Amino acid sequence: MSRMMRLRNTVNNELKFPVCEKFVSINGEGRRAGQLAVFVRFRGCNLRCSYCDTTWANDGSAPAELLTAEEICGYVRSTGVKNVTLTGGEPLLRPGIGGLMAALNDLGSSVEVESNGAVALDEFCVSGIRPDCFTMDYKLPSSGMEDRMIGANFDLLGSGDCVKFVSGSEEDLNRAFEVINERGLVGRCGVYISPVFGAIEPRRIVEFMEERGMNGVNLQIQLHKVIWEPDRRGV
Repeated sequence: MSRMMRLRNTVNNELKFPVCEKFVSINGEGRRAGQLAVFVRFRGCNLRCSYCDTTWANDGSAPAELLTAEEICGYVRSTGVKNVTLTGGEPLLRPGIGGLMAALNDLGSSVEVESNGAVALDEFCVSGIRPDCFTMDYKLPSSGMEDRMIGANFDLLGSGDCVKFVSGSEEDLNRAFEVINERGLVGRCGVYISPVFGAIEPRRIVEFMEERGMNGVNLQIQLHKVIWEPDRRGV
């Protein structure tokens, strides 16, 4: 049986996903920033970043409703919104998530998966399963998680994907500059630098980009934290 068939076969009404929240809002970051999207946030994460703003969803005991792929697809269909963002926590940790991705693709959704860079992407890159967009983090030194990054993931990214560097210090900015150049990311995928909220001024990132001549790199502010209260959920 092919890998794709195995993943598709996980879509059944006995397999349930722990969903902490689901809602429609604008996408706050990445290639689709400012566009409407349906968000489905899954419970659980394999990292513990120092600046994480969704710690409430990371623990295995976090409140969640258990939904089948059919129920998730039904909710997405009911919104009438084409963009779908699977997030967490870390959505790729969920057993059967590839099957859900395939079902959403079949639904005609434009699927984005937000991943933390510490889960191998290869099994989710097969035809029929692969989302339109991986928005992958590279965790910089201030996160405390850089040693968990999987370098091979970079080789699987294409023009529709992006890498996000959440930076909170000068050390972070210097490391982002190194990784962007070492991996030749500009021109191959989208590249974004975002400030750790409250830790570094966005203007310092702009200055750094100017000092280093970082053509093709995007500064990005988390729009949802500007429009609403920074700690508000469901947006």
